Amino acid sequence: MRCYLWSLLSIALAATPSPAQGLREKISELFIFTAGKDPLFLGGSGSTFRFEGGVPIPTSGSPGAVFGERAPTLGRGRVFVGANINHLHFETLRGVSLNDIQMTFTHANVTGPQCDSIVGTSCTPYGVPTHENDVIDLRLALDIDMTVTSFFVSFGLLDRVDIGIVLPIVSTSLRGTSDAQIVPFGGTTAQHFFGGTPANPVLETSRFVEGSARGVGDIATRVKVNLTRSERTNFSVLADVRFPTGSADDLLGAGHLAARGLGILSARFGAFSPHANFGYLYRSGSSENSAVLATVGFDHVMAPWAAFAVDLVSELQVGESKLRLPGPVTYDQPFRRTIQVTNIPTERDDVVNGSFGFKFVTGSGITLVANTLWPLNRGGLRPNVLWTAGLEYNF
Repeated sequence: MRCYLWSLLSIALAATPSPAQGLREKISELFIFTAGKDPLFLGGSGSTFRFEGGVPIPTSGSPGAVFGERAPTLGRGRVFVGANINHLHFETLRGVSLNDIQMTFTHANVTGPQCDSIVGTSCTPYGVPTHENDVIDLRLALDIDMTVTSFFVSFGLLDRVDIGIVLPIVSTSLRGTSDAQIVPFGGTTAQHFFGGTPANPVLETSRFVEGSARGVGDIATRVKVNLTRSERTNFSVLADVRFPTGSADDLLGAGHLAARGLGILSARFGAFSPHANFGYLYRSGSSENSAVLATVGFDHVMAPWAAFAVDLVSELQVGESKLRLPGPVTYDQPFRRTIQVTNIPTERDDVVNGSFGFKFVTGSGITLVANTLWPLNRGGLRPNVLWTAGLEYNF
């Protein structure tokens, strides 16, 4: 479910609209100030701005964990089926509110014949300072809402081997606004403008987009193998692959293959069942990093028909971020000054969440699941809370 806004923004600055638009292309419209033109193209003065330098089954009487994996397998011929609904509303990007993303676009350095035509003579090494010192301040507000309904089934292929598949149906909605302001550096007439004339320029504009999409997300397959087990402890390994079956253009999928390997240790001490998962998540996409995975937690039986589960779920970025923020832009002419181009900080996109939920076993054998997942840090694109509700049954 993780979708990083950086990939959306980078595409937005490079893409042009097509007749059949997806939600991701709608984001690019927030950077288009003249109908039918390219992102950051100024209809009045004919200039383009850009970023500078940018680039789980019980054998113990407990109904099991919610987000953590447990090591016991189903057993030959047994089946585990279920469905759950996850709902989240994205709120922050690296701690910055999605309602207040600030960007400053600086002018490209003008050299060569184009430069000569502006000044009528050869350019300095700095191009045309009086022309290039104008900037565009842009405030972006995004409202992204996502609901994922997942249907899953696992089958005990052997006593110690389970296989399974997860089919997610994703619903995504998007609303966005952008407010742009050209900040002239000086002079009696405007060098850049969205409309009007140099003497009577239009220096402010805004855009609004909205849309929604629904469809199949990224389908996942998995296999779990129990390696050792005793009266109290179990150790298993799990591997799953998530295929890019969801439309990345409509924010229904990641757009690339991902694979995960986990070592799973679980134990049982009466009504208390702790577990730990450690592994690695490989992402093949060019704009997302792979990650080291670590989850620790427990589930505890409160009554024959009820249990609660607590987990600390972490995903730690491997290597330097593939999506880099542009650094400050420094002008040397006509005097030295430095511009910060965004209020989004440069930091690792580590993800740490706390999970707290309940499972209730009904008289029919169906298990009801209710859970919340809370961010404990603000790396990456995050909601304030992720809600989960579901049904499970095994036979």
